[in-house]
Amino acid sequence: MNILMTGGTGLIGSAFIRKYRSDHKFTVTTRNKERARKLLGDDVTLLSSVDEVADIGQFDSVINLQGEGIADKRWSDSRKQALKDSRWQVTEKLAAMIKAAEKPPKVFLSGSAIGYYGPRDAQPVNESDGPKRTDFAVTLCQEWERRALAAEKVTRVVLLRTGVVLAKGEGALAKMITPYKFGLGGPLGDGKQMMSWIQLEDMVRAIQYLLEHDNLSGPVNMTSPGPVTNEAFSRTLASVLNKPHFMRVPAFVLKVGLGEMSSMLLKGQAVVPDKLRNHGFEFKYPTVREAFLVSV
Repeated sequence: MNILMTGGTGLIGSAFIRKYRSDHKFTVTTRNKERARKLLGDDVTLLSSVDEVADIGQFDSVINLQGEGIADKRWSDSRKQALKDSRWQVTEKLAAMIKAAEKPPKVFLSGSAIGYYGPRDAQPVNESDGPKRTDFAVTLCQEWERRALAAEKVTRVVLLRTGVVLAKGEGALAKMITPYKFGLGGPLGDGKQMMSWIQLEDMVRAIQYLLEHDNLSGPVNMTSPGPVTNEAFSRTLASVLNKPHFMRVPAFVLKVGLGEMSSMLLKGQAVVPDKLRNHGFEFKYPTVREAFLVSV
């Protein structure tokens, strides 16, 4: 396939290109072409923005992964606006370009997140469920998806509702693992909040699966079939690292330190990938222990 990708230098995008570079031709948008060239290689075409795309119809598919890191900084008003702008603007522009194309791409895979579902209890959540409460993450994801779905009358649109991506030396796990290395690991708050995650290799394999199967559309949960409590997640990580597991972080400490963003750590949801599983996709790392063994 000839693929246009935004966010191609990020954790998921760069991993997808590394794994499938012999199967696809990639054009990637980036603000830093020199860095992108070193990361992605000389066989990837680089553009400064989607505005440089003369005809989006030349591409078989569009993969939209662009967005500032949700947990990189405290959620000030300006940070919230940056999170919205980095997702909404490019998604709206791509959808408009696809709609206007004489021959639209066959599929538009667009990023989203399990934050769409909002805080939940331990009951499993699948693609047919909606949020029960509204918070910033819910609003962010709802609008992100709405703008992508503007193209669904002319192409197949898939919404990638992604959980915590576990990868060796990168992403969220790289930040989580530091206290464990010093023997200071432990659960967050009461540890009962559910965590929905996916190992990076399964994430990129699932994206390839979605490109190949044209009867899958709409929201797709990009999570493993084994969501766990934060307590179990933390205990398993400590076990794999052969480190202690006793330094519980009180909820009030996270609330003081992170403000509103602490809700991402103290509240969760048990999101399950029913669409992928029911369609026949097989996870290579279905349990958190299996994922940790290749990610730490």
